[in-house]
Amino acid sequence: MDIQVRNLTKKDYVDLRRSMTEAYQGTGGEVWTRENIVDLIDLFPEGQLCVEIDGHVVACALSIILNSKKNNIYDSYYEIIDNGKFSKHNDDGDTLYGIEVFVHPDHRALRLGRRLYDSRKELCEQMNLKSIVAGGRIPNYHNYSDKMSPRTYIEKVKRKEIYDPTLTFQLSNDFHVKKILKHYLPEDSESMEFATLLEWNNIYYESETRSISTTKQTIRLGLVQWQMRLFDNIEAFYDQIEFFVDTVSDYGTDFIMFPEFFNSPLMSPYNELPERLAMEKLAEKTAEIIDKIQQLAVSYNVNIIAGSMPIMEHKKLYNISYLCHRNGKLDSFKKIHITPNESKYYGMIGGSEVKVFDTDCGKVGLLICYDVEFPELSRILADQGMQILFVPFMTDTQNGYIRVRTCAQARAIENECYVAIAGSVGNLPRVNNMDIQYSQSAVFTPSDFAFPNNAIKAEATPNTEMVLIADVDLYALRDLHEYGTVKVMKDRRKDLYEVKLLK
Repeated sequence: MDIQVRNLTKKDYVDLRRSMTEAYQGTGGEVWTRENIVDLIDLFPEGQLCVEIDGHVVACALSIILNSKKNNIYDSYYEIIDNGKFSKHNDDGDTLYGIEVFVHPDHRALRLGRRLYDSRKELCEQMNLKSIVAGGRIPNYHNYSDKMSPRTYIEKVKRKEIYDPTLTFQLSNDFHVKKILKHYLPEDSESMEFATLLEWNNIYYESETRSISTTKQTIRLGLVQWQMRLFDNIEAFYDQIEFFVDTVSDYGTDFIMFPEFFNSPLMSPYNELPERLAMEKLAEKTAEIIDKIQQLAVSYNVNIIAGSMPIMEHKKLYNISYLCHRNGKLDSFKKIHITPNESKYYGMIGGSEVKVFDTDCGKVGLLICYDVEFPELSRILADQGMQILFVPFMTDTQNGYIRVRTCAQARAIENECYVAIAGSVGNLPRVNNMDIQYSQSAVFTPSDFAFPNNAIKAEATPNTEMVLIADVDLYALRDLHEYGTVKVMKDRRKDLYEVKLLK
């Protein structure tokens, strides 16, 4: 048996009519005329698909393109096809409207309908159309119409309490019911003239007016596992930063991330001061440091997460991270959850803003170290569309590191996103409260077939200065959201609980 899915041609009409007649037998459906098929092929050849078995057409899927802003997709079937004139077809539209699918009854055991549906989905993605829409009969409804409404019937079909040969098939092919239509096919007595408006969403669709957050799909991350060392002056510190930016950007990275408080060595001259005053002195350098890193981001054409640094605002001390975009834009995030150590020694307080940042490589979130141990924050970011979560951290012992690492891995799984963590190594004997470091920087992924079996994309050598470079695929996240083995973000019981941002 030779099975092929291909585009329908005008020469196929004899086979097409024969198969169509058999498929429609007993349903009252009308056979498409030769003129109808010729018109469809002339209008939209790519949208007319068929299955050929041993040289004969035995199944077919016909479609047109509609502009959902100009056409009412809730119209009846004959209004959609304009009684066979197909005047609503628009090459510049955004929606693939399925007007026909049939399979010769002798070949229905081969699941040819699924092949046609898959080919339609591929066409929708290739043409960058936002969805496939079709009206679907519910031919088993007449057996239940005296007992339940169409809505109840559809819900029971969804729960597999009732089998409907059309709707069950469409639901299994990832279509969802958008609306119940009345008088869609007036002659359809089996469906009691009801139909479902079904929709399949193209998760790869990109509108013509694109946001800056959807221009790339494979993103290269560069994490700097920074060695704590003393510097003779701030210029030597800048040289070390530029060395890493220069080196990592040479690999074509889209993001470079430094660790939390990676500028701590600059506190060395103030080691005789109380910890709070020493941190305030360091905070005085933050504006200058960020200005320098912004220049590097533009010069080396790379987005830089500038670890974290202290900042004084209205006599309050914060731990802040900056996202220096390569186009010169600057975003920032203040650490929300302050550790007991930061509170005790530095009197730091937490920030109050949680938001996702648009970049030229997707929507990203920023959390700082301890923040990642609070799952609510990441969930709020995920609900805002976060695809990559960056977490600069500083941990002195392996215990602290394991807390950060384990929680970061959990955040990747539960929020269906990538999580990158970067920390410092070595020691600073002349800086109080920053004396020892433990780190193993890493990139974590969700846990499903499209990702590594251990859900770890890459990890650095523990306690060694190095850079870690890894590619992450944003398309894989889209697939996971829609077709994953489990769908954590979709399967939440929002009828029982939800996470809200109060401010």
